[in-house]
Amino acid sequence: MKKILVLCTGNSCRSQIAEGYLRKFAGEKAAVYSAGVETHGVNPKAITIMAEDGIDISGHTSNHVEEYTNIDFDFVITVCDNAKERCPYFPTNAKKFHYNFPDPAKATGSDEEVKTEFRAVREMIREYCEGFVNTNVK
Repeated sequence: MKKILVLCTGNSCRSQIAEGYLRKFAGEKAAVYSAGVETHGVNPKAITIMAEDGIDISGHTSNHVEEYTNIDFDFVITVCDNAKERCPYFPTNAKKFHYNFPDPAKATGSDEEVKTEFRAVREMIREYCEGFVNTNVK
């Protein structure tokens, strides 16, 4: 079983969405974790837009990356430039991947406009995660 860590700044949106999709697409072939270089709590809008796609992340917690330093990860995926720059050294042979997704938590406008941005980022992350699993998790 592969071990995958998804890193973001606050472990509130992008990494939580990615964790949900990686778990869906990898199934029993991977143990998936997410963390942040800070912890901001799981964003309620992330929970809402994932539920719209049939994935329940309401039980996820916002975790700090230091909680996972003892796990020998196969893959570490950073989903924002800030996390990539601040990513601590992991004493493993983990393959590192990076994709800088827009931060939906910074979206402005009406509630519906903000949710539209969350949905757009969700779709980007969904596509990335499906491709990642198909390519790397056998």
